[in-house]
Amino acid sequence: MGLYGPAGWGRLRRVSAVVWTAVGSLAAWLWLLLCQGFFWRTDVRLPPRREPDDWPSVCVVVPARDEAAVLPDSLPSLLAQDYPGRAEIFLVDDGSTDGTGELARELSRRHGGLPLTVNSPGEPPAGWTGKLWAVRHGIGLARARTPAYLLLTDADIAHAPDSLRELVAAARTGGFDLVSLMARLRVDSRWERLVVPAFVYFFAQLYPFRRIGVRGSRTAAAAGGCVLLRADAAERARIPEAIRHAVIDDVALARAVKNSGGHIWLGLAERVDSVRPYPRLHDLWRMVSRSAYAQLRHSPPLLLGTVLGLTLVYLVPPVTLVAGLAGGSAGAAIAGGLAWLVMTATYLPMLRYYRLPLWLAPLLPATAFLYLLMTVDSAVQHYRGRGAAWKGRTYARPDTAALDES
Repeated sequence: MGLYGPAGWGRLRRVSAVVWTAVGSLAAWLWLLLCQGFFWRTDVRLPPRREPDDWPSVCVVVPARDEAAVLPDSLPSLLAQDYPGRAEIFLVDDGSTDGTGELARELSRRHGGLPLTVNSPGEPPAGWTGKLWAVRHGIGLARARTPAYLLLTDADIAHAPDSLRELVAAARTGGFDLVSLMARLRVDSRWERLVVPAFVYFFAQLYPFRRIGVRGSRTAAAAGGCVLLRADAAERARIPEAIRHAVIDDVALARAVKNSGGHIWLGLAERVDSVRPYPRLHDLWRMVSRSAYAQLRHSPPLLLGTVLGLTLVYLVPPVTLVAGLAGGSAGAAIAGGLAWLVMTATYLPMLRYYRLPLWLAPLLPATAFLYLLMTVDSAVQHYRGRGAAWKGRTYARPDTAALDES
């Protein structure tokens, strides 16, 4: 029957489908490379410090639940802040059972430095996540001091001695109502090196940092581990009441501030680091899956679209390259190989930022496949009634400000 018989046309259609799928993936990568806010660049950092005319007062709010394991590596860095203005710390013990509050007081007595107040709000009422209930309590305590700025930082974040000074200078001289730094996460274990840089890379792909700081742009996000917020902007945006049931609270907070007219900025940190270890894949899996389906607004169509999108963008390139080479389809091999090459090239800056070997870049499809499985698992846990579970609490159906993209 030859090429034009039924068998020949069947082979041609199959080859064409593989080629067109590879071409579609390559087109997606070219669009991401050029049209998604140059998300792959890692040079969005705090500008060189310009000293403001005055140093406003700042209150640091630290929500903490069962953080005794990491507090000795993080709290002393806040106590030791070299800040020219008035500053004090409010650590809110959110129902810890491991002695977090008493350990914080002991660290303050031992290290001195900025004044520390430790308090507890009790269990959150219905409609509040535990962290935001603790943040509300901390902001309430801070407002009695009438600060100009609030620094919201997690209990696992260690700050360089001039961190507060740099944040306030950037906000003051840049005219920002919110300045947030994406803390550098740990990459000590094998699984951390494979998964963590990709977490930040995917976040930047969804919320390109360059667009966040542009007035009029709809893109809004923050990194919850380090957020400096003008106190009057917080009141104007009704923070945290307006986002009280958000599991992905950092994105919700940034959106609320931007929607109320605030000017916001997010960039990568130089010397603000997370000290929380994720030594096993299980630890990282739980970190991602606890909120992935909330990010998709608990929507089955969005979940399906995400799975298909991850497949087309990250899994199709290596599969079509191998299929093209094995089946003798130069078109599929070339398009798939070029898509994989573009993907790999865009991941290199993030690996450099994390000071990791560049040979990890071609493994990004495998990491993306893990994230796909984590996202599906997040949906499965939701429909089993476990929702967004974290530290003994389950938020079955949180309201999020998730993926309202640019």
